[in-house]
Amino acid sequence: MNYRGVAAIYKFEMARTFRTLAESIASPVVSTVLYFIVFGSAIGSRITDVDGVSYGAFIVPGLVMLTILSQSVSNASFGIYFPRFSGTIYELLSAPLSFAEIMIGYVGAAATKSLMVGSIVLLTAGLFVPLEIRHPLSMLFFLVMTCTTFCMLGFIIGIWADGFEKLQIIPLLVITPLTFLGGSFYSIDMLPPFWQAVSLFNPVVYLVSGFRWSFYESADVSLGISVAMILIFLLGCTGIVAWIFKTGYRLRS
Repeated sequence: MNYRGVAAIYKFEMARTFRTLAESIASPVVSTVLYFIVFGSAIGSRITDVDGVSYGAFIVPGLVMLTILSQSVSNASFGIYFPRFSGTIYELLSAPLSFAEIMIGYVGAAATKSLMVGSIVLLTAGLFVPLEIRHPLSMLFFLVMTCTTFCMLGFIIGIWADGFEKLQIIPLLVITPLTFLGGSFYSIDMLPPFWQAVSLFNPVVYLVSGFRWSFYESADVSLGISVAMILIFLLGCTGIVAWIFKTGYRLRS
């Protein structure tokens, strides 16, 4: 393992984050405040509680998950795509670095950014509603695993995309709708039976459910299934990345 090479990529990506603090940090905070104004005040005044939890507190795990999913995919995809777009990717490929080490540097930096943003959103939410994290280790597990998995997905998207518009297709047309329909702001038990069954085909449901369980021990699906789903997703992304390393897909050409 070329630790210096991995550290160089990691530090470069993190430096870019700190140069754009307004976009990287301030934007999620403003979005969180707006979500609480719209959902917490307007809708929360009509919904007293969900599964014994006040609606304002109930939406916090979903709000954090919504933020880190989009941030993870966007950060990782842009991080690897921009060197391809500018041509500096060839400097990386000619350096004594394997594809795996390049991926670790970019994914590690993107996951760190997502964790930072997720933590800020969580702290900001704590200013509006009282938070209770009953299982902090489980919360940290789901947070880290989700960031890592979706950063790997973003890394794959950044390699697949051949234009800036394609970087937005998956986040806008797939990730965001799945997150909003994945029980982020409601319990799927509130849906009619048919739509409850349909919701179980949405992988985000299992992420949000497991993450919310770590806060309030309230979940739409069992914790074991949530853990299994995120591990399956992680293994799937790892398999695709391994194939990219083996073939050099869109990196060697």
